[in-house]
Amino acid sequence: MAVSYTPEVQGAGFKAQVQRIGGHLAGMVMPNIGAFIAWGLITALFIPTGWLPNEHLAQLVDPMIGVLLPVLIGYTGGRLVHGQRGAVVGAVATMGVVVGADVPMFLGAMIIGPLAAYVLKLFDGLVQDRIRPGFEMLVDNFSAGIIGGGLALIGVWVIGPVVEQLTTWAGDAVDWLISNNLLPLASVLVEPAKVLFLNNAINHGVLSPLAVAEAQETGKSILFMIESNPGPGIGLLTAFLLFGPRSLRPSVPAAMIIQFLGGIHEIYFPYVLMKPRLILAAIAGGATGVGTFMITGAGLVATPSPGSIFAYAAVTPKGGWFGVFLGVVLAAAVSFLVASALLGFGRLKSDQEAAEEVDEAAAEGQLPEPRQPATDGSPAGTRTANAEG
Repeated sequence: MAVSYTPEVQGAGFKAQVQRIGGHLAGMVMPNIGAFIAWGLITALFIPTGWLPNEHLAQLVDPMIGVLLPVLIGYTGGRLVHGQRGAVVGAVATMGVVVGADVPMFLGAMIIGPLAAYVLKLFDGLVQDRIRPGFEMLVDNFSAGIIGGGLALIGVWVIGPVVEQLTTWAGDAVDWLISNNLLPLASVLVEPAKVLFLNNAINHGVLSPLAVAEAQETGKSILFMIESNPGPGIGLLTAFLLFGPRSLRPSVPAAMIIQFLGGIHEIYFPYVLMKPRLILAAIAGGATGVGTFMITGAGLVATPSPGSIFAYAAVTPKGGWFGVFLGVVLAAAVSFLVASALLGFGRLKSDQEAAEEVDEAAAEGQLPEPRQPATDGSPAGTRTANAEG
């Protein structure tokens, strides 16, 4: 199913392996994009800093991002590996990583969902043709329950804490860059971490506490804008809308609205996972934005939550509009240009798209008749032309 979202990868080199991994990640996330949109809309509307603050309805936000979305990803990852049985086991196992960590376990779900399904697939292969007639359902149900429950425990004790520790290390690395005045280089770590859904951990776990302390002293902080800048995302999505796979372009406008106006950056992460090379565009755009903020002395007075252009406007200090919005615009422009180049300005087509174009042309009768091979050794079509001459 992952090949529905990414071109089929040829070869066995490092680049091909990265593309395959990105394809599988996209295959786990893209089928659930509707759930991400639902969560994004609820978040943008009803959180205290949203458009229609509502304390009661905002209670949907944390369970959806903490439980629903990871379980859906684990379910889909399991289904990719071993069908419906793998999907059920993947969902059960994902609950282990959800309970075993205090950060959203999207990455953990991408690991444990397919892993649990693969273990079940191995078991099914071992017992196939060895089960006595009449015991198939018993063995199927108990094997799925035992393997799913066992992997859930492993998720609680091992995978969840490990992924959470990786999140902490990523935050520490960003903290080191900040301490050494290398802020634009922070995008080299922040943007890939964001695409792996570690954005909230980095922003709220590392950057925001440091930014709050700085804002108390100086009245504003650039640290609020390192992760939350909506520029790279809107630039990347614009390139995807114009030059991405035609089959997915209709889904981009809604994502652009939710990302730029609603501030829900997670909505564009699956598009990067689908084309892993686009992470270079996000890094270039993020670094451009941070560099612009540094040069112009821009900063925000508080965390822009969610990271929308409206939230940026709400927390921009008086007289600081130029630097803030210039950084957003330049980040979007650079991200768009780099992403467009990486997408070949629309000239690069996946194998699936090429096949679709051939099928459409054939259906419309627009394909030329195939040339008949010459029987006398001359190139195809030569004898006919000579004869007609």
